[in-house]
Amino acid sequence: MESVWDYPRPPRVERAAARVTIVHAGRVIVDSDRCLRVLETSHPPVYYVPRDDIADGVLQPGDGRSYCEFKGVATYWDLVVGDVRVPRAGWSYERPAPGYTDLAGAVAFYPSRAGECRVDGELVRAQEGDFYGGWITADIAGPFKGGPGTAGW
Repeated sequence: MESVWDYPRPPRVERAAARVTIVHAGRVIVDSDRCLRVLETSHPPVYYVPRDDIADGVLQPGDGRSYCEFKGVATYWDLVVGDVRVPRAGWSYERPAPGYTDLAGAVAFYPSRAGECRVDGELVRAQEGDFYGGWITADIAGPFKGGPGTAGW
């Protein structure tokens, strides 16, 4: 069991020792055993998928940008499968800050927006809230930041 309270701040990037799959609108858009995960105090892991392991044509540039004090400027991606478009379903750091350069060329998906997300076959539960995008599995223990009343932790 991993406790998110044992994760570091600033966050750590590590290679995920798991297969990550995402099925959206009936199509497999991710099937990868080459993902990275970012671990940060109070947050469930966020999985970053190498762009080469994302199905062709399903990502289109999304609106807006955001800034992480550690990783830098985030670019957003819309997920498009057939007639289904999900705005800002994922994000990436195209030019990550020093210490996070391994994230360049990888996309993280919000499990609440990207259909059925799995880690080693286990269906992921989305982190509460609409900011962090963490992936909760049975081996991750909270409490987790993100839900109502947790902004001041």
